[in-house]
Amino acid sequence: MKRDEQALRALQAALAAEHAAVYGYGVVGGRIAEGRRTEARAAYDAHRARRDALAREVRGLGTEPVAASAAYALPFAVPDAPTAVRLAAELEDRVAGVYSDLVRATTGARRREAAGALREAAVRAVRWRGGSVAFPGLAERAGTDTGEAGPSVSPPVSGTARPTV
Repeated sequence: MKRDEQALRALQAALAAEHAAVYGYGVVGGRIAEGRRTEARAAYDAHRARRDALAREVRGLGTEPVAASAAYALPFAVPDAPTAVRLAAELEDRVAGVYSDLVRATTGARRREAAGALREAAVRAVRWRGGSVAFPGLAERAGTDTGEAGPSVSPPVSGTARPTV
């Protein structure tokens, strides 16, 4: 696969992850404790801005950006504030993973931007979790599985498969 194709696939995966993060932060915002709502809103806004920038970049390459799904299956139930915090950390870990792939697939300014996005996601994950991992964005080092292609497809829910957040 040519380097340009790898970069485009990684850009589309990052865009898909940002779509999922925006959705996930909608859930987080509905369950998060009052004291952390500002933090959740800032993360939501950051992911929306990254999503929009990635969509513009993909369009600039002459390709149609991957569309957001209508709904995403959450990795676990989010009935209260503590699980909302856990979901926020999970969202950031998954976003960091796809930005790690984008760093590997690109060069120059695009790589610097991806590294910045990876760093921002890792910092947000630490804030949500209250601790860090040795190699943010690298699933094989962190003990999590983010998947190279971003959000994965979960088993059917109500008869339809939905990407997971």
